[in-house]
Amino acid sequence: MRLRCALAIAIAAALGACSTAPTSSPAPSTVPPPVAAPEVPMARGATVTLAPASGSLVSGKLSATPMANGVHLTGEIGGLAPNSTHAIHIHEKGDCSAADATSAGGHFNPAQQPHGRVGAGPHHGGDMDNIVADANGVAHVDVHALGVSLGGGAGNIGGRAVVVHGAPDDYATQPAGNAGPRVACGVVTLVP
Repeated sequence: MRLRCALAIAIAAALGACSTAPTSSPAPSTVPPPVAAPEVPMARGATVTLAPASGSLVSGKLSATPMANGVHLTGEIGGLAPNSTHAIHIHEKGDCSAADATSAGGHFNPAQQPHGRVGAGPHHGGDMDNIVADANGVAHVDVHALGVSLGGGAGNIGGRAVVVHGAPDDYATQPAGNAGPRVACGVVTLVP
């Protein structure tokens, strides 16, 4: 009887040991920690090839280089009326497929500011000074866009469009300066 009793106690103890939860800590999670998105490196420059829009003959080529707090654009745009003044802006989308370039969207405005003149109070990141054509209808571009960059952060203009308008920017009318039709459009292509 003692042997049966001892055997019953041993079996009960063994079964009880199987049913108790382990006291050790839970196994580590097999889910890897989130990986930060890779940072987009700053480009050393960019190019813009402008093609006609809205039935114009306006075209040109620009180069963009980083500068303190912005981007410097230089180059030539031809096919403009002699001695005429035109608005030039960076637009939010790099899409020049519409015949009138409306596919480029509105002005690039990462800081959500009102339209204005660059360097003279609040303005869109895509706002720049007007360009002026010479007697041959060629504008020698030398403008700045402030608060934007080439390849980094919310102000990145890489892949966005530069648009030339048929009239000058008045720097006041919202949201685009009453600059008239879009007569040329080109996408900002970063150069690593």
